Amino acid sequence: MPIFKKQIRQIKMISKDPLLFFVIIVLLVSLTLFILYPLFRVVVVSLQDQGKFSFANFVYAAKSWYMRQAFFNSLMMGVFTAILGTTVGFIFAYALTRANIPGRKFFNIMATIPIISPPFIGALSIIMLFGNNGFISSTLLGLRNPQIYGFRGLLFAQVLTFFPVAYITLRGVLESISPTLEDAAMDLGGSKWKVFLKVTLPLAIPGIASAMLVLFVESLADFGNPLILAGSKFPILSVQAYLEITGMYNLPRGAALAFVLLIPSVTAFFLQKYWVSKKQYITVTGKPTSSSNSVVSPAARWILFGVVCLFSAMILLIYITILWGAFAKTWGFDNSLTFRNFSYVFSVGFNAVKQTIIIAGLSTPVSGVIGMIIAFLVVRKNFPGKRFMELTSMLSFAIPGTVIGIGYILAFNQRPLYLTGTLAILLLNFIFRYLPVGIQSGVAVLRQIDPSIEEAAIDLGADASQTFRKITLPLMIPAFFSGLIFAFVRGMTAISAAIFLVSSRWNFMTVQIMSQVESGRLGAAAAFSVILVGIILVAIAVIRLLLRWRYGQTTSSILTN
Repeated sequence: MPIFKKQIRQIKMISKDPLLFFVIIVLLVSLTLFILYPLFRVVVVSLQDQGKFSFANFVYAAKSWYMRQAFFNSLMMGVFTAILGTTVGFIFAYALTRANIPGRKFFNIMATIPIISPPFIGALSIIMLFGNNGFISSTLLGLRNPQIYGFRGLLFAQVLTFFPVAYITLRGVLESISPTLEDAAMDLGGSKWKVFLKVTLPLAIPGIASAMLVLFVESLADFGNPLILAGSKFPILSVQAYLEITGMYNLPRGAALAFVLLIPSVTAFFLQKYWVSKKQYITVTGKPTSSSNSVVSPAARWILFGVVCLFSAMILLIYITILWGAFAKTWGFDNSLTFRNFSYVFSVGFNAVKQTIIIAGLSTPVSGVIGMIIAFLVVRKNFPGKRFMELTSMLSFAIPGTVIGIGYILAFNQRPLYLTGTLAILLLNFIFRYLPVGIQSGVAVLRQIDPSIEEAAIDLGADASQTFRKITLPLMIPAFFSGLIFAFVRGMTAISAAIFLVSSRWNFMTVQIMSQVESGRLGAAAAFSVILVGIILVAIAVIRLLLRWRYGQTTSSILTN
């Protein structure tokens, strides 16, 4: 009863501001319709067989050795990617924050640049280097049947693709640990190795656990790398769900596999969000201080430098290969330079380039604005459904794109919301898929803004909408653009959901890249990739210039550091 009375009071309070009340209702309905309803349709259709309620699809998945193997492979790949990717990310973060290695700006760029490219660029480059006609495997080593497809090749691609996510998380964690704690331990006689094991590492454990869970989810959700590198002998569940729908035309079975994939993803998401967040250690109580001691020995510093150089060289090799492949006549046979691949892209695939920019360009600002509004409501307002709004809007991070794509096909393929094949279904998918980016940016900046500023505006007669537009929103603009960059990058490089939603009228560059790879036109795929990365870099540069001109500073996004 007290909870019910509290909700009644909250409803009365927000009903005094009709615009605020209307915005909350519209957002709650939209989140339900475009996030929860597609998931509900996946569950419903997965429990159907020939139009009747049945567990036949799950029974098939449980009995089929191939599907069981796909599920096991997905989990195993997720675990190995999480462990190795987090290890590499921690090494980078520790080397750049504690070891004082030379060239830290360069290594920071190397550690973050994979984020601004399609997630399967690593897989494409691996094929071009180590595939049947690979430059290293065939041209240099003369191997006839290189074993790059399957577990090893896929793990290599996923670690290089996702370790930057762990690096970003762990760099922030290590920078927040006060160096005076390590100084104190060393002053008490602790060796450098003991200080690392007893002080630095335990304080970083929550961040490490968080990074591992995020990488586990990213690996499960990955679609591009497995589609290119997994092969038939190493099935992956996200690919099998896609093949059931596009190859076997069996929507219920594909929905069942998507639902199975959803379970470990959502479980890891809730572990990361609620369990890990309660394990954070606060070690900074005043202004940051610099260390008076070197916590890394000279030998360890050069070992860290060597490891960082090795992985940076691999990243450079990937992008050099893609760039070279884009200009090569016929990769693996005639690697002489030509503009033929770019001519092909602009003659045959220019519509995909144009439509990708339109889709990402329209959906990104809308997603960013909605994200900022939700962040404002969640942090500053109390209303019934607040917890539901926060949880549902953040749920998109946990849902694999394959599940989202299948859900949208099932949810919006009949009247009154028949959207299949239209621009609207792509825009709605991207808007609600990347809401969490704007929400996280908004929440972070709102926690730094004193609520008394907004309270003063309200005391002077401004309503909630005026306060938000004239006080809160201008203060949130830098964070808004920071989130906008990341959302635009994600939108431009998406593949797993987009591949289900494109049509003859609306295509996407990443889908075109996958199509070129499947057709064996690696040069065209590389050219598409170069153009895609170029568009993203131009967009980031423009936003940085706008922020520098307007605010005298650049965005705090990790992509621009």
